[in-house]
Amino acid sequence: MGAVDTETLVDTWQRLLSASGSPWVLFEHGTCVLVHGPQAELAERAVALLREFGPVRTASPAADFAVIDVRDADGWVVTGHHQDVLTYVSPEEAGAGGNVAVGMCGRAKRHLDGTELHVVHVEDHPAPVRDVC
Repeated sequence: MGAVDTETLVDTWQRLLSASGSPWVLFEHGTCVLVHGPQAELAERAVALLREFGPVRTASPAADFAVIDVRDADGWVVTGHHQDVLTYVSPEEAGAGGNVAVGMCGRAKRHLDGTELHVVHVEDHPAPVRDVC
């Protein structure tokens, strides 16, 4: 499993999440945590969420995954047992093994991020301003 550099990961997640309007936090191995609610302390909240929902535990929901083909980037997004925890897998990382290989790679990357908890980027989108007139 090759690594994707931080700049590429940030660019990829910016493209993938451009329409979401949600703040997000990126971890070293490609896991992105969407953060909802107040925008204070985004990194700390994302770390707490990933600490709970990142590590893989065999024979539990934490071992489950789904693979999503994405249109706005080469590669895939792998989901797990929390809807706000997503992991990007590049074609170079996945090899030629199909969705199972992609999912296993993404799950392994999520596990690393969930145990190492190294934040590399915080994307803080301001809340939309609403016209009250």
